[in-house]
Amino acid sequence: MTVGLVIVSHSTKIAQGTVDLAAQMAPSVKLCAAGGTDDDGIGTSFDKVSAALGDADTGDGVVILCDLGSAVLTTETALDFMDDDQRGRITVADAPIVEGAVAGAVAAETGGDVAAVVSAAEHAGRGGLSSPPSVVAESNSGLGGPERRTVTLVNRDGLHARPAADFVKLASGFDARITVNGVDAKSLLGIMSLGLVKGRDVELAAEGSEASKAVTQLAELIESGFGE
Repeated sequence: MTVGLVIVSHSTKIAQGTVDLAAQMAPSVKLCAAGGTDDDGIGTSFDKVSAALGDADTGDGVVILCDLGSAVLTTETALDFMDDDQRGRITVADAPIVEGAVAGAVAAETGGDVAAVVSAAEHAGRGGLSSPPSVVAESNSGLGGPERRTVTLVNRDGLHARPAADFVKLASGFDARITVNGVDAKSLLGIMSLGLVKGRDVELAAEGSEASKAVTQLAELIESGFGE
C-alpha cells in the first residue's frame, strides 16, 4: 500500500487532468479526483470529496491538495464527518495543486509516508518547476565514494516528466547521497528544472554505502533511453 492523494478542485477537468498527469509518474499510487459540483459544474462537492477520501484511503494515509479557499472549506467539512481514526490518517497539504500533486505522487510512489508526501508537495510550492534547482553542497564524507560518471542523454525528449520520475524512483532506493549536475537526484522538481535534453551530458555523483551501485544503475537507466 502507498499513501493516497485526493485532488480537490472547483473544476472537474482540472481535478481529473491533475490526476491523469500525476498517474503517469506514479502508476501504483491511488489518486482520486474530486472536482466540480455534483452535476460537474464549477464549484466543490461535499459528496465528491467524501467519496474520494474513502477511495484513496488504503490504510497508509491520504494527502489532499486543494485549488482555492472554498475547496479547503469543503474538505474540512468532509473531514469533520469522518471518525477520528480515519481523520488522523489524512493531511491537507499547503501546496500548488499541479506541481504539488506531481511531487507528492512521486514521493508516495517511492514509499514515502504522509509526512514525506506532504513535504514533497509543499516543497514544490516553494521551488516550482521553473525555479532554479536546489544545489546539494559538495562533501566527501560518505562511507563509500565519491563515485562519479558522466553519461549522455539519448532519449528523444531528454529528462522530461516521466523519465525524470523513473530516475527519481530508482535513485530513492539507494542508501547514497546522489546528485545530477549538482542537484539532488531524489528531487523530481530539481531534476526537471535542469531542462536536460537529448545530447546533453548528465554528471552523476554519489557517496555513501551504495554509491557505486547507484551510479552504475542510474547510468544504465539513462543509457537505455528510458524505454523511449
